[in-house]
Amino acid sequence: MLLAELEIRHSRAVAPTRRVALGTHWLPTDPAPGFGGVLLAGIVATYLPDVGPELRTELLALADDLEHGRRIVQPRLRHRFQADIVGLDRSRHALVGVKGEALGFEAEVRGGPAPQLLGAVYAAAALHATARTAVFSAITTAAEWDGDVGLEFIMLISRLGQAGSDFWRRVPTDERWALQILGFGPASDPERDEVQRRFRQMVREQHPDHGGEALGAGQRIVELTQARRILLP
Repeated sequence: MLLAELEIRHSRAVAPTRRVALGTHWLPTDPAPGFGGVLLAGIVATYLPDVGPELRTELLALADDLEHGRRIVQPRLRHRFQADIVGLDRSRHALVGVKGEALGFEAEVRGGPAPQLLGAVYAAAALHATARTAVFSAITTAAEWDGDVGLEFIMLISRLGQAGSDFWRRVPTDERWALQILGFGPASDPERDEVQRRFRQMVREQHPDHGGEALGAGQRIVELTQARRILLP
């Protein structure tokens, strides 16, 4: 079952110019960030590791400008954004679900990572103002994700809206708090692999399909994710 879809139009590999535009898209955001926000965040989490630090910084700056409605100077990430799609190639991204099974991402990509990232943030900027803040919050969270872009990631992003748009600013940043959240003792000094294993195990346990309570699951996963970020800077 198709839950959200984004078609990104971009220059062909042999073209002398670098252009990007939005094609057909269906990005439901109710309740925000919605399936559309999950899809856009998934694109960012998937393709951001494939660009260098300079382009990563530029993308996050562009996302901030778009969220706050600032004037966008072109080109960005070495591509020029336009409305015309004539002569452009296409990449397609979708969030899908099958009854009784987990959600997942599908992609048919014909271009490099930069057009995919640009398409995601420009699509977020085109959303209704009531959903835009939550979706850009999801994108910012996705930019910090360093695990597989799978079930745990989808759970985190889809539940962000339940925690409130300012949740990340209210989460503690103390290392002792992080150790406690992940079940370590206050004097522990766990190895990186041990933190990763504990995080994945505990996130999996929060999922309702594995016996976790649905009520409050999103907030617990956000706390676990923040704890991992503190212990693995």
